[in-house]
Amino acid sequence: MPEAHSSSTPQQVARRWLDLAERRLAYYDELYRSGRWRHYFDSEEQFAVRMLDVIRAAKNFARIAGVVRDAPGQDLAA
Repeated sequence: MPEAHSSSTPQQVARRWLDLAERRLAYYDELYRSGRWRHYFDSEEQFAVRMLDVIRAAKNFARIAGVVRDAPGQDLAA
């Protein structure tokens, strides 16, 4: 049974939120690549606006968590 009073550092919490944001970004990337976004959005513009929000959130959580994304293979918008 998990402890009721587990203490997480702000860094650990930020990292967990970053992991969630990255999973969400991967999901939206897959929606785009597969074309399934058409089932959920009325227009490509509507999807693009949402995708930009998802990218922005992932970048913000990376900044908060102190994760550096300068390497070419680690771009959040890829």
